Amino acid sequence: MIKDKLIEKLENKTANIAVLGLGYVGLPFACVFAEAGFHVTGIDLDAKKVEKLKNGISYIQDVSSAQVSNLVNKGYLKATTDFSVLSEADAVSICVPTPLRKTGDPDLSFILSVTDELTKYMHPGMVIVLESTTYPGTTREILLPKLGDQNSMVAGKDFFLAFSPERVDPGREDWTTINTPKVVGGITETCGEVASCWYRAALETVVSVTSAEVAEMAKLLENTFRMINIGLVNEMAIMCDRLGINVWEVIDAAATKPFGFMKFTPGPGLGGHCIPIDPLYLSWKLKALNYTARFIELASEINLGMPRHVIGLVQDALNEQEKSIKGSRILVLGAAYKPDIDDLRESPALDVIGLLQQKGAIVDYHDPYVPTIHKDGYNMKMDMHSVSDLMSTIKNSDCVVIITNHKSYDYPRILEASKSIVDTRNALGKAGQLSSKVVRL
Repeated sequence: MIKDKLIEKLENKTANIAVLGLGYVGLPFACVFAEAGFHVTGIDLDAKKVEKLKNGISYIQDVSSAQVSNLVNKGYLKATTDFSVLSEADAVSICVPTPLRKTGDPDLSFILSVTDELTKYMHPGMVIVLESTTYPGTTREILLPKLGDQNSMVAGKDFFLAFSPERVDPGREDWTTINTPKVVGGITETCGEVASCWYRAALETVVSVTSAEVAEMAKLLENTFRMINIGLVNEMAIMCDRLGINVWEVIDAAATKPFGFMKFTPGPGLGGHCIPIDPLYLSWKLKALNYTARFIELASEINLGMPRHVIGLVQDALNEQEKSIKGSRILVLGAAYKPDIDDLRESPALDVIGLLQQKGAIVDYHDPYVPTIHKDGYNMKMDMHSVSDLMSTIKNSDCVVIITNHKSYDYPRILEASKSIVDTRNALGKAGQLSSKVVRL
C-alpha cells in the first residue's frame, strides 16, 4: 500500500526530502531534518544562495555556517536550482514567500511557480506540505487541482497533501523550528496522518487538526491577534500623547494585573514577514464573501499610520531647537524590524527614512546588523550605508530617532551625546523619561 510504504520510509528516515525555498523558513527547516538523519535537498532559484550553501556558508542569522558546513560535508544537506531532483523526492515542503501586492490582494505567484515545477516531477508516494502563509482554502483550491488533477492522482491515496504554517520568529533562541509546536492539517484524514508522521520524525511536538483549512486559519488567528493588540496599544500611545500621560508607565502599571491582561508595547509601525501581512490575507478572503473584517482593517490603518506619527514627534523634537525637518541632520538608529536581527522585511524604519527624506531632511542610519539598504522596492531616494562612526554622527545630528532597540547600543552614552532624541521603543527607560531632550512615543 502506498501510504504504508511512505510512512515506513519516513519513520526509518530513508525518505528523501526536498525543501522549496531556502529563506528564513526553508533553510532552518532543511537543517533540522538533515540533523535528524534525513537526506535533504534544498531548491532555490537564487544561484548565489545555492552556491553559498554548497560551500558551507549560511546567509541566515538563525543558522550558523558551522552547522551548514557540517551537514553538507556529511552529505545530509544539498542545495540546487534544478527542480528535476524532485523526481527522487518522497517528501516536499513548500517554503516560498507570499507577499501582498500593492493593491492589497495576495501574491501567490511564488507558490504557483514552484507548484508548476513540482507537477512535472510528481509521482505516487509523495507527501507535500505547504508552509507558506496564505488564506484559508489555498491548499485545497489552488494546490490540489494542480498536483492531483494534472497528474491523474488522488489525494489521500496516490499522494498526500497538507498545510502546516511556519512559526519562525527570527532571532529567538528559546523557541526554534525544532521545539515550536507544529500544526498540521491534511486535505484528507490520511493526508494529515502521513504529514504528521513525517514531521514527528524531527520535530518535538506535532499538533494534528482535522483539515488544511483549520491549519491555515490557525496561523491567521495567531498573527491577527498580535496585529490587533499592537494596533490597540499603538492607539493608546497616541491617546496618551494627546492627554500628556506616559504610555509606558501606563502599560507597566496595567501589566501588574496577574490575570486578564497581556502586555503589548507600542512602536513605530509593524515589521516582519507575518504580522503586517498575514491578517490582510484573511481580510481579502472575507471580502469575496461580502464580509468586512473590521478589526483587521482598523488595526491595519492605525499601524500603517505610526511612521507618520513618528515624523510628527521628530517635528516636536526639532521645534525645541527652533529647527524644521527640512535641512536638519537626522540619524535613524536601527533599521531591522526587531532587535538583534538583520531582517529588513516590512521594517517601519524604511518608511520613516523615506518620509524624512521627502520632507527634506538629511538622513543617516546606523544598524550593526544591516550594513546596506538598497532603495529598490522602498520609498527612498538612494542606496544607504550604515554610518561607520556612530558616536560622531550622533553628536553631529540634530535629532536621533530610535526605531530598533538593539541590545548592543550604549543608550546612556547615546542620550548624553545627542541634541534630541525621539525614542519609539522606550529604549532609554527611566533616564529617557526624565530627560527634557527626549520625545517618547
